[in-house]
Amino acid sequence: MEFLPENRGHTSEIISLFRAVFAASEGDAEGDLIAGLVRDIFAKTPDEDFFVYSARDGGALAGCIIFSRLRYDQDSRTVFILSPVAVATARQKQGIGQALIKYGLRGIRKQGADVAVTYGDPAYYGKAGFRQITEAQAAAPVPLRFPEGWLAQPLSGAELAPLRGPSSCIEALNNPDYW
Repeated sequence: MEFLPENRGHTSEIISLFRAVFAASEGDAEGDLIAGLVRDIFAKTPDEDFFVYSARDGGALAGCIIFSRLRYDQDSRTVFILSPVAVATARQKQGIGQALIKYGLRGIRKQGADVAVTYGDPAYYGKAGFRQITEAQAAAPVPLRFPEGWLAQPLSGAELAPLRGPSSCIEALNNPDYW
């Protein structure tokens, strides 16, 4: 398994992976929704505001994750949100997702990120070091339907001090359907 920072040049393949994975687990409508999100991230987001990491096995795309910038108006720390995450359906439950997330966290830390957040299953993301937080600790940019899925981790090793101020995400992620 090879882990790579990948952005341009594999856009169609990455969009197809996200569509297939989410359609298989949640239905075609969800597959189309998440494929649209990924397409919009690539089309509408400045390169400095997102990072894409992939897992490849023999050249085949086995998984992909995307981190995008999350801004807090009154905080100087650099924050990225992990969303979305996909591992090819036939490759799930093999540790690829966890290894890819850890690889991506190291990558964004090297790029100067101070904090990583995500919105998802606490049991799954907890394995990669994410812990539940409240909106008092870090305001979400869009109202959360499942506040128990709001998770974060400091990338410096210190305790997470509350992020100050309201937050804003990239345009592509600024849609209540994702939250």
